[in-house]
Amino acid sequence: METHRVATWAEAYRLAWEGADSEAAAALFSQDATYRNDIYQEPNRGRAGVADYWSSVTSSQEEVTVRMGNPYVDGERAVVEFWTNLTVDGSPLTLAGALLLDFDDAGLCRSLREYYAFTDGSAEPPPEWGT
Repeated sequence: METHRVATWAEAYRLAWEGADSEAAAALFSQDATYRNDIYQEPNRGRAGVADYWSSVTSSQEEVTVRMGNPYVDGERAVVEFWTNLTVDGSPLTLAGALLLDFDDAGLCRSLREYYAFTDGSAEPPPEWGT
């Protein structure tokens, strides 16, 4: 997978998140994809699983601003950092993390594992973030 294709995918992911668009998010994944938002839980499966998860998780999010870092690509696998400032139930939060991605030949994500950390308030990323 070329770096520019992963960057394009990440930009579409960012737009879907900021727009709380579960259908746009689901369209980024293969029909048999797995989406592991919590490593200790079973993954969301297929586009329908992604759409259900996104509908649920974005329903309480407002004022969402997402930044995506430069992707690291190795063959069909990639890692992309994200930095998100948002409001949940009226409280500002910052969510920073990384997406571990595996793509199919069509450029759709077939596997996503997400690692993240929250902090209260609206924080800015450190200078080395996203590079």
